[in-house]
Amino acid sequence: MSVLDSIAWIRDEVDPDGRSWEEFYRNRWQHDKVVRSTHGVNCTGSCTWNIYVKDGIVTWEMQGLDYPSLEAGIPPYEPRGCQRGISCSWYLYSPLRVKYPYIRGVLIDLWREAKANHIDPVAAWASMVEDPVARKKWQTARGKGGLRRTDWETVLELIAASTIYTIKKHGPDRIAGFSPIPAMSMISYASGARLMQLLGGISLSFYDWYCDLPSASPETWGEQTDVQESADWYHSKMLISMGSNIGMTRTPDCHFLAEARHNGTKLWVFSPDFNMVAKYADEWVAVNTGQDGAWWMAVNHVLLTEFHHQKQIPYFIDYTKKNSDAPFLVEVVKESDGVLRPGQMLRAGRLAKYAGEEHGEWKFLMWDEVAKEPKMPMGSSGHRWQEEKGKWNLLLQDGKDGSDITPQLSFLEDNDEVLQVEFDDFGAGNALVRGLPVKKMTMQNGDVVQVTTVYDLLMAQYGVNRGLGGAYPDNYDDEELPYTPAWSEKYTGIGRDVLIRFAREWATTAEHTNGKCTILIGAGINHWYHANLMYRAGIHALMFCGCIGVNGGGLAHYVGQEKLA
Repeated sequence: MSVLDSIAWIRDEVDPDGRSWEEFYRNRWQHDKVVRSTHGVNCTGSCTWNIYVKDGIVTWEMQGLDYPSLEAGIPPYEPRGCQRGISCSWYLYSPLRVKYPYIRGVLIDLWREAKANHIDPVAAWASMVEDPVARKKWQTARGKGGLRRTDWETVLELIAASTIYTIKKHGPDRIAGFSPIPAMSMISYASGARLMQLLGGISLSFYDWYCDLPSASPETWGEQTDVQESADWYHSKMLISMGSNIGMTRTPDCHFLAEARHNGTKLWVFSPDFNMVAKYADEWVAVNTGQDGAWWMAVNHVLLTEFHHQKQIPYFIDYTKKNSDAPFLVEVVKESDGVLRPGQMLRAGRLAKYAGEEHGEWKFLMWDEVAKEPKMPMGSSGHRWQEEKGKWNLLLQDGKDGSDITPQLSFLEDNDEVLQVEFDDFGAGNALVRGLPVKKMTMQNGDVVQVTTVYDLLMAQYGVNRGLGGAYPDNYDDEELPYTPAWSEKYTGIGRDVLIRFAREWATTAEHTNGKCTILIGAGINHWYHANLMYRAGIHALMFCGCIGVNGGGLAHYVGQEKLA
């Protein structure tokens, strides 16, 4: 049998009726125009999409492929998109999409009854809210469903009446409102924010609505998540993913993660489950849920012990002097019970040298290890608001005479006394007394105060044993005193040997690359009650190794679309 005979059953379909299904697909992909857009759903990706429209209806969407190249040494941004983006048009026309206002059934029944008895809508609302029985009915119905479709006229009247009543009864500052993040919808944000301003109400942060602001950012830097773009991951030589499932939540940028690994980057993933990003990991650490803070505190104990005390890495020490508050002076005070504790930062205005300095109570001091005296660096809050401008900067110069400052980080080898100072151990609910080196300084009123540095306080708080006496751990295997690798193991479930190896790899990488270590972090940690402390523990590791403010380094918090591109 010939080959032709064996496929004789194949024949061309020439019957038009039998090919009607092809017309269905032709109609499916027809379009009148193509519109460039993105998905305004507070997504960090902000991907560009070509939207194909027919008769005003979105028929399909396709990723845009015309992103500019950043530079030759970085992979291109495209393709950018995700499963949620390419199916967004389904959401537009979904029967589940809320297209009408809904009100709790109990509330709308009470409202209609009140309206029937009162001509004035404000009086109708007053009759409801001032009736404890009626008010309890709709308040206890919350969270139980029972929403009923209504019309916009009814909703707007109810909102207006309740707002006017509240203003008349309690004042305009008892009206509080949320509004979307500006980068999601400028018009929606502006309309809501403007309403609150005109009423004299309170505009609550959209971060409070979404619960995605890492409060550690403004606590540490005074800014809100001004982080690096995803392409910078490619510069990093050690990437840490914690509480951020990059494969799911940053799908358009996830390719940088894989490309960075091809570029020699090591990826550690800290997650109690083997999630989507864990498959990219060189090492997956199944840390116990919510215990990331215990991990990083012990990492910092190792970093300070081995790379700041036992040996001092020049890059780390220089960075810490120039780019942190570690050299600033803090007063050690005796409380009413006679216990010594860390107090406030020492104010420049208390010294005779800086008497009369404008905003002297908001300018702070460092000890100059060359001049052997305290000096007032520029860049404090007082310099920001003083009459003379140009001194709110990070130059290590005295704000009064302009002399150079060589900050002294520690009084370990140059102190007047070693005091036994009490430090809080909030985890165990008690306090630890530890040795702290101090210097004595005379204020302009004649008082003699004892001061130490922020750096010495950090060393004491982290339990770095420098031979000063007190409740310091003797080694990494001490399970009782906080922040040792053995202490961390009780909470994280990860062996102390793994933690010590990680800390050494982290520090060694930062030393040889001048800080190219990055922490990718997100809502998986940020939604814990003490999330700011877990964040700040990681931030300390970045600071101690000079990883902030350099390409390939830093804290990368990604939740939502922070800024318009």
